[in-house]
Amino acid sequence: MSIGVAILRGGYQEEEKIISNIEFNVHSGELVGLIGSNGAGKSTTLQAIMGVLPFMEGNISIEAYGYVPERPIIYEYFTLWEHIDFYMRTVGKEKELTTRAHELLEIFHLEDKLHEFPTSFSKGMQQKVMLILAFLENWSAYILDEPFMGLDPQAMRKLLHILEDLKNEGAAILMSTHALDTAERICDRFVLIDNGQILQQGTLETLRVGVTLENGSLLDVFDALLEVKVYE
Repeated sequence: MSIGVAILRGGYQEEEKIISNIEFNVHSGELVGLIGSNGAGKSTTLQAIMGVLPFMEGNISIEAYGYVPERPIIYEYFTLWEHIDFYMRTVGKEKELTTRAHELLEIFHLEDKLHEFPTSFSKGMQQKVMLILAFLENWSAYILDEPFMGLDPQAMRKLLHILEDLKNEGAAILMSTHALDTAERICDRFVLIDNGQILQQGTLETLRVGVTLENGSLLDVFDALLEVKVYE
């Protein structure tokens, strides 16, 4: 199952568009990086895809998906296990997901924190809670908004392994991130956004050709494309 995005325009009020002419696809078994500077429209685009943007004209094609928010969403009076249990009870899959929950707790080294309150966790540990909840079920699609935020190197490596496994299982993954070095290594294609519109999209190789940077990094290419836009 792929993710199809065709946004004509969208924003928080009908008369004030923030994004426009955003069109791309994420195919099954593919990881696509959504790249842009702060305020470029990445989070607004993700909100439009998830159907929570107040105003949007266009078409989105996506079924049920796993989601990692940009900022952890933590319930103040829930322990770590209560967060997980609440999710499993909400979807009615306590028996099916309990084993997977313990696997993820072990992967992210939180198995000894079950009865503690995540509000007292570090930012990185709270991010691990979001990852556990997102990956409890095997979804056909995933939307990840800055998933590496606050993670230590070991946790980042574990996350990269999970993403690789999900790709191999056929998941379509859309990831917004500022970790360009990491994105360059793991993403199949990129959608570069600036000022609410697509600047360019494609593989790193095709993006390099567009700015004649044979060995340029993703950051080099993005900077070059921004410079070209300024002088147009």
